[in-house]
Amino acid sequence: MKNKSLIVGLTVIVSLLSIYFLSFSLVSQSVQEDAAAYATDKSGKVDFAKSQNYLDSIWFKPVFNFLGIEYTYKEIKEQELQLGLDLQGGMHVVLEVSPVEIIKVMAGSKAMDPGFKETLKRAELAQKNSQEKFINLFYEAFKEVNPSKNLSAYFTNSLTRGRINFDSPDAKVISIIDGEINDAIDRSFNVLRSRIDQFGVIQPNIQKLQGTGRIQLELPGIDNPKRARKLLQSAAVLEFWNVVKNSEFEPFVVQTEKYLAAQAKLKSGKADDTDTSLTKGDSTKSNSLESKLSKKSADTTKLAKKDSTKSALDGYFYPYYNSLLVKLKDTAKVAALIAQPEIQKFVPSNVTFSWASKTMPGKDNEELVLLYLLKKGANGKPILSGEDVRDSRIDNDPADGWGVSLNLNTDAVRKWRMATASAAQDKRAIAIVLDNAVYSAPNVNGEIPNGSCRISGGFQVEEAKDLANILKSGRMPAPTRIVEEAIVGPSLGQEAINQGLISMVIALGLVVLFMFAYYSGGGMIANIALLFNVLFVVGILVQFHSVLTLPGIAGIVLTVGMAVDANVLIFERIREELREGTSLVRAVELGYEKAFSSIFDSNVTTLLSAVILFFLGSGPIKGFAITLIIGIFCSFFTAVYISRVILVWFVTKKNPVTIGFHTVFSKNLFQNLNFDYIGKRKAAYAFSISLLVLGAISIVAQGGLNLGVDFKGGRSYIVQFAEPVSASDLKVNLSDAFAQTGTEVKTFGSSSKVKVTTSYLIDDESAEGDKKVEDALSGGLSKYKNSKFEILSSSKVGPTIADDIKTSSYYSLFLSLIGIFIYVAFRFKNRSFGWGGVIALLHDALMVVAFFSIARWFGLSYEIDQVFVAAILTIVGYSINDTVVTFDRVREFSEQNPSMAENNKAKVLNDSINHTMSRTIMTAMTVFMVVAILFVFGGEILRSFSFAMLIGVIFGSYSSIFIAVPIVLDLSKKSLADPIKPVIVEDAVA
Repeated sequence: MKNKSLIVGLTVIVSLLSIYFLSFSLVSQSVQEDAAAYATDKSGKVDFAKSQNYLDSIWFKPVFNFLGIEYTYKEIKEQELQLGLDLQGGMHVVLEVSPVEIIKVMAGSKAMDPGFKETLKRAELAQKNSQEKFINLFYEAFKEVNPSKNLSAYFTNSLTRGRINFDSPDAKVISIIDGEINDAIDRSFNVLRSRIDQFGVIQPNIQKLQGTGRIQLELPGIDNPKRARKLLQSAAVLEFWNVVKNSEFEPFVVQTEKYLAAQAKLKSGKADDTDTSLTKGDSTKSNSLESKLSKKSADTTKLAKKDSTKSALDGYFYPYYNSLLVKLKDTAKVAALIAQPEIQKFVPSNVTFSWASKTMPGKDNEELVLLYLLKKGANGKPILSGEDVRDSRIDNDPADGWGVSLNLNTDAVRKWRMATASAAQDKRAIAIVLDNAVYSAPNVNGEIPNGSCRISGGFQVEEAKDLANILKSGRMPAPTRIVEEAIVGPSLGQEAINQGLISMVIALGLVVLFMFAYYSGGGMIANIALLFNVLFVVGILVQFHSVLTLPGIAGIVLTVGMAVDANVLIFERIREELREGTSLVRAVELGYEKAFSSIFDSNVTTLLSAVILFFLGSGPIKGFAITLIIGIFCSFFTAVYISRVILVWFVTKKNPVTIGFHTVFSKNLFQNLNFDYIGKRKAAYAFSISLLVLGAISIVAQGGLNLGVDFKGGRSYIVQFAEPVSASDLKVNLSDAFAQTGTEVKTFGSSSKVKVTTSYLIDDESAEGDKKVEDALSGGLSKYKNSKFEILSSSKVGPTIADDIKTSSYYSLFLSLIGIFIYVAFRFKNRSFGWGGVIALLHDALMVVAFFSIARWFGLSYEIDQVFVAAILTIVGYSINDTVVTFDRVREFSEQNPSMAENNKAKVLNDSINHTMSRTIMTAMTVFMVVAILFVFGGEILRSFSFAMLIGVIFGSYSSIFIAVPIVLDLSKKSLADPIKPVIVEDAVA
């Protein structure tokens, strides 16, 4: 076998790396168990605050030694397998930056014009049903309301001076407004990025959703959603403060050091009545401190040089260039120190403290942060506030590099002139503070008389852009609103983990037993490859810092079921060769060679669906897509290459081992089949059409599909009661509480747990609206006879984002079908194959939709949501696998007998189906078995996914036989072996 050494070497390397990276997760789990044990009282109750304090205390301490390399708990958490919010609990939020207020501010007093108001009203209404950018909708509405006016008439004012005038064309005005809106998104992103550190959560995630004006945040383990909402949506506070100089805060440092030294003596028992360290200065220490305070090295990666005298401040902070330098791990300790009443006596009444917004590297990769002392102005106020800023933008000076030009309002010019004159004279810096964090503290070189200045300091272009946006934070309101939210409680997350792991173990065990029972020794080799597959998938997820979600676990379970498909194809080919009398060694070789094209094509088509799902999906669905993509590559490598290396080694060594590929049970199963599938195609067409018509009638009779909040908008809650409850009785109470708006209550996994979905106040996406709905929910639940309840999770999807999700779902399915059609038609060089595959896939998707509706007649109410879309695309991938394998056999038979491919297409197609039937049934059985495990043990969250997959596996196999292949016959007007001839378009002569 070629490249055997490469395959073995790659397998060993990937295996060791997977085990290495997974070890971090095991260590992390062990540490968390220690924390839980530490925080558990005698009654068995866990104090989560105490547990978190324990973890915080060892955050920077070594907890793992690997081959002499020590890793801190912080480093362990960064390397462990990341769990999605649905598995560990937390808060998922999508915020939208509203452009309406920005446009109003840019219009100034003209925003009160009736025509302008009408324009905004029309644009907002249009946005609810459009994917177009708001500024374009605004312009369309403007031209409808004011056909003879130009935009410049509304946007020429002091705020836009120098950029817009009465002669500015509409295109330029739109470009400037669009730029301000984009700046507002960047501005909000920067503000939120700095705020998420205040939540105290580990590994938060924030990202801009490109092209949408939205920002997505994930806050794992958050325990106060109300505080999070308030903090995320509150207005940014921008201020300018004078920075206290080294010489001015020297007394504070000296007195703090003396106090700490005295406390240390008291604790050691060495203090006596003659100790005057609290009242007298020590000249040695004073000179040492003066040396530290005067140090102004530009090298921020080194601590200020300490003298030989050990300072009592060691472990707290070090004076450093108009600030105090603190190790990041000591920030809580320093904050607690400063808050002590005894230390507060040393702090001047006109001074306040503020941390820098960013950390910087220190020795040994230790993170450092600056603590500034800021001087209060008159009445404790800053020099200026964000309202005083008129404009700021980046510029590039050839001599000074990137910087930020700042322009102030007329009313602020005098205050700024006086402040800068004083700062220049005192050689003082002025700090730019946003939400109590210092973003920059530039020195002032001279008085600035006219309210226009330039901030420089060796900025990179991104740093200058961030600072310019920060300076706009107080000038241009950029209110954010929560348009999508999901909160998962830790108990529900743990339940999801348990259900997912149980599903995975049971599914893997059943597949292993099934493969051995059917293929004997060959099945055991496939099982070894399967174990490598699972190890690789999980290990690569960790290495790529991917997030494992509950749908991701479903993806792994599904990979287990689909991974055996390649080995089934190979083993069936080997069995065919053995039946024809080929030697075992040669049969193994031919089996892998002949099965390769089918395996390759089926994996590519599944990959197409997974990639589309990745780019158009969001949240847990994206996690599912990532897992599926990794699983496809790993299953291909393990099934085609690793299993081959193992099998060839067994059959070619000096004393070859007899490897069986059947058992007594499977020896003659599915052999010599000769059923006329093609002849029954019209009956199959009629059967499919009947079911689809029945599904359509069901949908109409029930008033449409059962759409989840993902697709229709609204709010949903999962509520746990102490005792079993009646969903119908609860619905009566909640319908009254929700003002008789659309409300659905259904059992969720057990009789004591329900899912409540409501459209009450669906258009109110404000924090006040959220509170009203929550209060209504609590009020309705408390009136029920069993009023002891707990809200385990909640989610909200605004109507606009629901429309976006629905649209992206349509695109996902459409693009998948187009991509598969192009690939299949290209690979098999015949358009009829492409049409056969796509029509069969569309049939499968519609069949799942139909059965979702029919199931409601039998009390099974599953929602159409993003998880459903993931199931549909997975079914598309599975079904085309099955179809491609049959098509591949059609191609093989056609090439072997071109005359039959021309004159007796039906026989070629029938023979191809019969020859691949064993593979079709085997794959269907393994995947169905795995999906059934998901349906039974995977929990309520994955119930709709697994139900869709069950229907999809059944009809996917059925359509490959009775729809896809017969369609090829009905659409083929030429030989099955003839390629598509290119269309030649002759040049036209004008």
